[in-house]
Amino acid sequence: MNPSEIKTALADAVREAIPALSCFGYVPDSVPEPCFYAGEVEIDFDQTFGRGMDELLITCRLLVSRADDRAGQAALDSYLSGSGPDSVKAALVAARGAPGQPALGGLCDDLHLQRVQGYRLYQVGDRQYYGAELIVRVIGSG
Repeated sequence: MNPSEIKTALADAVREAIPALSCFGYVPDSVPEPCFYAGEVEIDFDQTFGRGMDELLITCRLLVSRADDRAGQAALDSYLSGSGPDSVKAALVAARGAPGQPALGGLCDDLHLQRVQGYRLYQVGDRQYYGAELIVRVIGSG
């Protein structure tokens, strides 16, 4: 699996499901609000014999405006909900494809949004945003 292709496909899947969300498969220099991007990658190679499977843990970030504390956190909560039209989780579940089919259009075998963490203020440049990290587990051929 190519981490760049996987990160781009994650961003594309979220953008397709939630067009109002700016999405990037890389860490952007500046953050348009609201924003989802795939950031750091951890790779565990050789999870099965003969290069059969690798595992990636991709830390994605979701950042929203801090202009109004209540509205900003309400927007973040909407994106972090388990279902609904603004749910990033629902967008990622849809990117898994049908049962038995590869995920992200064939780039990997499966993916799973494992958890949300780091619900807090994030500093990017001289601006602060409400945000959270989403940890996505991706498995596929080595």
